[in-house]
Amino acid sequence: MVNRRTLSDRATAEAAAWLARLESTGRTEATEAGLRAWLEADASHRSAFEKAMDLWAILPGAAAAREGQAAEDARLPALLTGWSGRRAARPLALVASLLLMILAAGWWVLQQPTGYATAVGEQKVATLEDGTRIALNTDTQLHVRYEEKRRSIILDDGEAMFEVARNPARPFVVTAGDKVVTAIGTSFIVRKTGKAVTVTLISGKVRVDTRPSAGSDAAVRSTMLAPGERFAGTADAAAMVTPVSSEAATAWRRGQVMFNDTPLSAAVAELNRYGGPQIDVADPRLGALTVSGVFATNDTAEFADAVAALHGLAVDRDAGRIRLGR
Repeated sequence: MVNRRTLSDRATAEAAAWLARLESTGRTEATEAGLRAWLEADASHRSAFEKAMDLWAILPGAAAAREGQAAEDARLPALLTGWSGRRAARPLALVASLLLMILAAGWWVLQQPTGYATAVGEQKVATLEDGTRIALNTDTQLHVRYEEKRRSIILDDGEAMFEVARNPARPFVVTAGDKVVTAIGTSFIVRKTGKAVTVTLISGKVRVDTRPSAGSDAAVRSTMLAPGERFAGTADAAAMVTPVSSEAATAWRRGQVMFNDTPLSAAVAELNRYGGPQIDVADPRLGALTVSGVFATNDTAEFADAVAALHGLAVDRDAGRIRLGR
């Protein structure tokens, strides 16, 4: 189904084409008949042509080119009365060409991807035109481009959860690095950190394709995920698929993180993503200690105190940082 914005863009382009035709060939019986039929075909055509005429009127040189022909400026019934072919053909043809360029530039701007972003510690939910919802986690940037036969997302960095409106004729595709995730109607999370990409399926089905590097003869590698599975891979290593708790995977939507025998180094790195006082582990050997539990993403101090109590560590606070050590 073609959306309203696509129809508006088409009407704008057609209006510009009609205006250019009037300016280049003048007002003839055939031209008027064709324009009248186009104007009556859809209510949006009249509005688009009015806007094209208004834009033409303010272009540099347009007013001078039409000086002395004010009577011809009046809007005629059905936007035809008062339009005359008695003009200086070359200057007005150039102006009409400029109009087409400006309208085309406006159409090009509308077709550019729409960007969404969150700052460190911020979360945001965006609802797209088809009802798809995107929840952006902390420090995330992505771009959305909806086309007639494809809904495309580019995840530049960070983490986002997609609740996709079902449309088999218009696949929903998320690209993150060399990974391409294709879904129809489903719920899943994609996270990109550097070259590492993880895809967690909450419900439905998705296919994760790994594209070969430029110049490589390798084939695309495809992996199908089932609900409760997580795909993890990088550009330099084979991917792994492991089971994961949906509750844990979506904990950040509730302002939490859940750890289950997670190495302290990994847990600290996860908490530090959300801002607040940053945690340092004084001795790298302490990073192997494990952590389990549910913690608030906005309270690194509470996490540090809990880990210190669990493992008998000392907590030092200085200049907005928290240091864990013996």
